[in-house]
Amino acid sequence: MSANPEFEVTWPEARQLAHQAATLASTISLPIGQAGGFVLATDAVALGDMPPFAASRIDGWAVSGPGPWTRIGDALAGHEFVSVLNPGECVHIATGAVMPEGATAALKDEESSVTDLTVSAVAGAADLLDASGALPHFHDVRPSGYEAKANDVLIPKGTKLTPAIIGVAAAGGNDQVTVFKKLIVDVLIFGDELLTDGPSRDGKVRDSLGPQLPMWITHIGAELNEVKHVADTLKDHSAAISKSKADLIITTGGTAAGPVDHLHNAIFDAGGEFIIDAVLVRPGYHQLMARIGNQLLIGLPGNPQSAVIGLLSLATSLIAGATGAELPQLQERVFNAGLKGPAREVRLVLCSESGNTVTPLEYLDSSMLRGFVKADGYAVLPPGGAESGQIVQWLDLP
Repeated sequence: MSANPEFEVTWPEARQLAHQAATLASTISLPIGQAGGFVLATDAVALGDMPPFAASRIDGWAVSGPGPWTRIGDALAGHEFVSVLNPGECVHIATGAVMPEGATAALKDEESSVTDLTVSAVAGAADLLDASGALPHFHDVRPSGYEAKANDVLIPKGTKLTPAIIGVAAAGGNDQVTVFKKLIVDVLIFGDELLTDGPSRDGKVRDSLGPQLPMWITHIGAELNEVKHVADTLKDHSAAISKSKADLIITTGGTAAGPVDHLHNAIFDAGGEFIIDAVLVRPGYHQLMARIGNQLLIGLPGNPQSAVIGLLSLATSLIAGATGAELPQLQERVFNAGLKGPAREVRLVLCSESGNTVTPLEYLDSSMLRGFVKADGYAVLPPGGAESGQIVQWLDLP
């Protein structure tokens, strides 16, 4: 079966259609330690002032009023100094410790001199003293609420939770966060010519997509259920699709109209409706997207680069839509070469990046993977190609 021309779309249209095809995912509440990689469904707010008290930003001395100051004790992090400091008094203080009542500033260890119990400002701090000998009010002190006030939005909804951002949620007092559920994905690998171990041999080639797709699925923010190799028969294709209970089925191979390309007929047999049947992009023309009941299916070409481009084109756009995010915007770079492209399709070219300039790499054929070793992303060349120095769109690789 040949591709249906009415479903042949431009590359920007394909990204938009995939984004629009998504249904907003349901939400769940998770402990913050289990929420990595999920997308926030509601704002995460500060549950109290950050910090909740005036705190020293340095190791040194909490001082009161003009100096020199007399040391009367210590204030360690987590152990509040309960006595009130009177003018002319100080305590040794640790970074993050509560400033004692009556303290007016903090003085770094390295900017102080100590003789018996007398502390004086030296070095840079000495230059800050006013006529009375006092440091500026709250010098080297973090006031209460310095980072955020209670109920301030710390992390807006739609943010993907990275390790550092989870740390922000924890610092704000959050034990749980509300996130979008990840789409569950089944991967079906089509191709009797594929080997799952060792080098290519006996007319067959090593499967390079099966090992990498689980990591890609994690990267795009979905959750893998299984990877399954499927024989090149219509019966096996149809059975594998019908047995899947995943939210999203991702297939590799069989997207064209060759003698063993059964995916189109398997989708028809399952009652599916095509959203996209070909995309005006090279590599990656034979990528497709269909809806089968409540499931979505993304068909990736069997050539490795074509498959990666299909993922970055359709799957990332779909995930954005499922988490309420806008369609990811492309960046721009200066293209450091002259390359021709096809007349109708955009051409995605693996490039290395230096500053704002990108340079094409070797091994650009759709069947080749070596270019990924040094690649930072894809330059998106308009139909016909691009000249050296031309501004082109840019698609980052993880």
